[in-house]
Amino acid sequence: MRVLVTGGAGFLGSHLSERLLATGHEVICLDNFFTGQRKNIEHLIGNRNFELVRHDVTLPILLEVDRIYNLACPASPVHYQYNPVKTIKTSVMGAINMLGLAKRTKARILQASTSEVYGDPEVHPQPESYWGSVNPIGIRSCYDEGKRVAETLFMDYHRQNAVDIRIIRIFNTYGPRMHPNDGRVVSNFIVQALRGQDISIYGDGLQTRSFCYVDDLISGMMGVMEQTVSIGPVNVGNPGEFSMLELAQLVMELTGTKSRLIYHPIPSDDPRQRKPNIDRIKELLGWEPTIALREGLVKTIAYFDQALATSQTKSQVD
Repeated sequence: MRVLVTGGAGFLGSHLSERLLATGHEVICLDNFFTGQRKNIEHLIGNRNFELVRHDVTLPILLEVDRIYNLACPASPVHYQYNPVKTIKTSVMGAINMLGLAKRTKARILQASTSEVYGDPEVHPQPESYWGSVNPIGIRSCYDEGKRVAETLFMDYHRQNAVDIRIIRIFNTYGPRMHPNDGRVVSNFIVQALRGQDISIYGDGLQTRSFCYVDDLISGMMGVMEQTVSIGPVNVGNPGEFSMLELAQLVMELTGTKSRLIYHPIPSDDPRQRKPNIDRIKELLGWEPTIALREGLVKTIAYFDQALATSQTKSQVD
């Protein structure tokens, strides 16, 4: 099939594009390179089934495709709060443009939503039936509410126009090709540890997250796209739950760093806990993650170690 991946040069998009090509599909990678990086997909450019198009999803585009994965949107607070108006435009206008494309071409379309739609949850772990506890006017709402509106648009295009949709709610994902300066906790801790810098803990460090390695996430995403039973939201994540302190200590152990833990005030609206209920995806696909946090961190640390060394060598040459 001919598959469109918006945000295809980003962290998740590049891994997805790679997997789709390996499965025999043609891939059109769409990216405006706000957070995506050309180096993420450079190794794919020589593939005759891969096409890179520089484009912003807030603008319409005419293509002929069979599948659409709508991943385009900055996904870390540092990036989505840099230009919050553009962030919510990307989620809302991007969804409208991609749904319009899907309607015209009769393509199946998947929306990459987020566990952030659950906000600071009052139900734990979070099932898809939980409506969330979100601040609609907070500093994170450009992302949270943008994704919630995207889900609304997907469901309404399905109900009103019979567009063939899929929605996944992604929980914290990590792995190679994460942006080193994206402000997400895994990349923050690893980069700080490898550089021997103080490791930043926000609040008391007891807030929890569930971390899913990127290979597992891509398998779940592609599985949800191709299943024919559920068009409603499906959680995709690893139900293993870790506090920020536990994560920091594991990163320190695996890197052998002498870094110290330094505590900072907790950001506004930062959720206290986050853990997916994955019963629905287990029932649909028999899917569950296979890569434990320690194993995934070893691979991610190796990637950042090489990336930082390459960056340092380049700066010395320049």
